[in-house]
Amino acid sequence: MVAVIGGGQLARMMQEEASALGVHLRALVESPRGSAAQVTVDAPVGGADDEAAVRALVAGRAATGPDAPSLQAAGAADVLTFEHEHQDQELLLALQGEGVPVRPDPRALLLARDKLAMRRAVDEAGLPQPAWAEAAGDADAMVGRIRAFAARHGWPVVLKTPRGGYDGHGVLLVDGPGELVDGEAAAWIARVAAARDGRAAGPGGAGAGGGGSLGGGAVTSLLIERAVPFTRELAVLLARSPGGRVAVWPVVETVQADGVCAQVLAPAPGLGARAAAEAERIGRVIAERFGVTGVLAVELFAVEEPGGACALYVNELAMRPHNSGHWTQDGALTSQFAQHLRAVLDLPLGSGAPTARATVMVNLLGGQAPPPPDGLARALAFEPAARIHLYGKAWRPGRKLGHVNLVLPGDPDRAPDPREVELLRERARAVVALLRGDPAPPAEAAGTERRGRAEQPVGPAGNRPGTGPHHQGRNPHE
Repeated sequence: MVAVIGGGQLARMMQEEASALGVHLRALVESPRGSAAQVTVDAPVGGADDEAAVRALVAGRAATGPDAPSLQAAGAADVLTFEHEHQDQELLLALQGEGVPVRPDPRALLLARDKLAMRRAVDEAGLPQPAWAEAAGDADAMVGRIRAFAARHGWPVVLKTPRGGYDGHGVLLVDGPGELVDGEAAAWIARVAAARDGRAAGPGGAGAGGGGSLGGGAVTSLLIERAVPFTRELAVLLARSPGGRVAVWPVVETVQADGVCAQVLAPAPGLGARAAAEAERIGRVIAERFGVTGVLAVELFAVEEPGGACALYVNELAMRPHNSGHWTQDGALTSQFAQHLRAVLDLPLGSGAPTARATVMVNLLGGQAPPPPDGLARALAFEPAARIHLYGKAWRPGRKLGHVNLVLPGDPDRAPDPREVELLRERARAVVALLRGDPAPPAEAAGTERRGRAEQPVGPAGNRPGTGPHHQGRNPHE
């Protein structure tokens, strides 16, 4: 029996694989109408920071009375895992001390929850990452620290809230010193200084970038990072069992929109074998050095030079199934959700090998208006090969409502032509447009042709550092 904290779409998709494996999954959900609660029979309601709710999640209920055979009456969990990082560290350590298998280990999970802890750990591991520093103290001290960092590394710089950021929240690109005394950066600094002194910071002071945190105490300092002039962004996903067995999926390219992962291309088009091996090495070092159990996602900046040289820098970590791994549901021998369950239960790991020449994942984000009632029917009619995954969420602009996977059949060892990948991506984007209720794609209007302007690769010109994943936090319900 697996207990999971979190009731978003990641827990929902874990439930799908748990059912296939015959594994009982109990999810602590935020609402009985939430994404995971809709498909999970055993779904008690409670918050990740509610000790009583978490302990009840782990303990379960005694199987007594006429309902004893029901799933709701399942007993204690064999393992506790998570669909988001924003957990109570002390509670997890206490449960672990009481004999509860907590996977990943709370000390490893901290690296995904606390960006300062992550930066220190990556430095200790000798892995490449952007230059960074901590800005602490009162407001004047923080301003001085940021100015000194910029004098050494140049403007712009990136400010991040160490805890509680998600999907672009809690991240700010600062173009010059004037923004430290007037503007959003100055307001951030004031809120953090107020939290440090135990003072209220006014409206918004408890949010990401202010003095509060999702899953921990108040934010009392800021992380400063060099803005990396990346050419594209990559992610390597792997899974590790308690005994140290590791399974790796191909390195993928991620494309961002407004700080949210919008598309994933698997495998990363045109990535050389040396760079792919280096990305995998980085992932393995992190997993093994810090004893990660379950799925680990490592987001990377790639700085590519003419001639093939490629430098990689660690951006952020997620120790759970991740948006960059959704493609594995339809494009790999073992999905990330099945693999996570296998890993935390210490079952044999499956293969991460791809089953197609290429797979494209496109996120369905809420548009400016609710999705049309005929959107699903139109999308299915337009592209019967599309694998559509909907999360059962109520619409709001920008919210993750689902994703679409589309595969390019054929021998995975035969690299696709770039034009094939672009066409695949275009088709997947057209499916998402129909689900959103956007204007009909040219391909639908024409009936058979699937032509249109392909989205250009995203880099420094189209995705400024500070708006993309380099400068986004983790979504607690990603």
